[in-house]
Amino acid sequence: MTINNDVPVPVTRANPGAASAAEAKQDGTSAADLVLPLAAVGAAVVLGGYGYVRRTRRARTRTTPGGAAVPAGPAVPPLSEADERARASLVEADDCVRTSREELGFAEARFEAAAVEPFTQAVRDAGSELAAAFRMRQQYDDGVPEDEASRRHALAGIVGRCQEAERRLDAEAAGFDRLRALEGGGLEAALEPAEARFRELAGRTGAVAAIPAALGERYGPSAVGSVTGYVEQAKDRLVFATTRFNQARQRADMGDGEGAAHHLRAAEGATAQAAVFVTCVERLAADLTAAAALVPAALTGAEAQLAATRADGTPSLPVGELHARAAHADIVLAAVREELTAGPYDPLDALRRITRAAVPVTVAGGRAGVLSVAALLAARSAVAAADAFVTTHRGAVGSKARTRLAEAERLLATEPPDALAADARARQARDLAEQDVRVHGNPIAGAAEHATGAAGAVLGGILQGTAPDGGPPVSYGGPRTRARRAKEPG
Repeated sequence: MTINNDVPVPVTRANPGAASAAEAKQDGTSAADLVLPLAAVGAAVVLGGYGYVRRTRRARTRTTPGGAAVPAGPAVPPLSEADERARASLVEADDCVRTSREELGFAEARFEAAAVEPFTQAVRDAGSELAAAFRMRQQYDDGVPEDEASRRHALAGIVGRCQEAERRLDAEAAGFDRLRALEGGGLEAALEPAEARFRELAGRTGAVAAIPAALGERYGPSAVGSVTGYVEQAKDRLVFATTRFNQARQRADMGDGEGAAHHLRAAEGATAQAAVFVTCVERLAADLTAAAALVPAALTGAEAQLAATRADGTPSLPVGELHARAAHADIVLAAVREELTAGPYDPLDALRRITRAAVPVTVAGGRAGVLSVAALLAARSAVAAADAFVTTHRGAVGSKARTRLAEAERLLATEPPDALAADARARQARDLAEQDVRVHGNPIAGAAEHATGAAGAVLGGILQGTAPDGGPPVSYGGPRTRARRAKEPG
């Protein structure tokens, strides 16, 4: 029989007669009595075989314990999408940390350290998570890891670190608001020190107004390129802060605590950034003075250390390479020495050239001395300048510039500091950030917005840039809470 046919196959008999006689002798037994049991057995075999086939097929396609088919999971997004998400997460988290740190400064000026410690700790924790995320991103950009699966995992790790940083800030936002109480009885207490800080800063801005021009005359235009326009931008932020302080006072007089807090936060953010611009000018003046005093010693020290390294050799460099590097250093040092008597020169750039030419040779020979001090001065100046630019232009600066800046800060914090590498990364970060600002342009290009300083406030990330007037201010917290004062005052 077959599975699809349950009729028994007939049996050929050699002696039909004998068979009939034998059958007749059986008590009530007939051919039908034999056929029925055989048919039942055949049917059972057929059903059993069919059931086995069905069970086998079902087992092969089963994806859950209950046998129900599971729909196909979502398609894995392209690596480029994961990369873009990681970049956006870094920018968002960095903005949150920078804004939170700025507002924290106003709280620290008013309250005792113990009162603000939970919020200070949250900013530190968030900063640590963000630093780890930036480190992962730098390694990713350097090609580590190499295979796609590991790179995808690294991008997920970056996003996770950023989310944890943001979560820490979000978790403390409500407590921070209770401490400051801007919408309630704490408004007047917050306005007074903020306005005092504004007045002090306005005086400093006037005092530094002539510094860039004076530095340019003394050291050459290239020496002050990093702060070009900073006095004007500081004044722009102060104009914006003046308007917002006045509006905060008006709202407070009307009993509108929410509206007053809205404008106060914008004024505080602008005041903080004006301070960054002014501090940059002051710091550059100090760095140039220190560098100018150090250049002669750095030149003399480099020449002496090169001579000693040539005489003693170094096990870490082949003789030919050592002499080639030393010869290149000689050319650089001679050019710098000539510049010292040729007119205005950039002393920070001179230190940078001296150390880049001589340190690889002298360090290999176990000598560094004054060159280490010179390299550290140049690196710290470059890192501070890049950080200030990112802070005051963060509404336009992307993840790549921020990643290079974070790497520069990490290299500068190592023991001993890798000053040459930190300097290079910081200068790269500044270049990338300036490119981002040029591409970004002005999101609110009206003359009125320039007159009130709103355009600069959007560029600086003080306002969210979501409305023609620049939108609402941002506050201490992560992405869920930093825009909590987004409601436009009525």
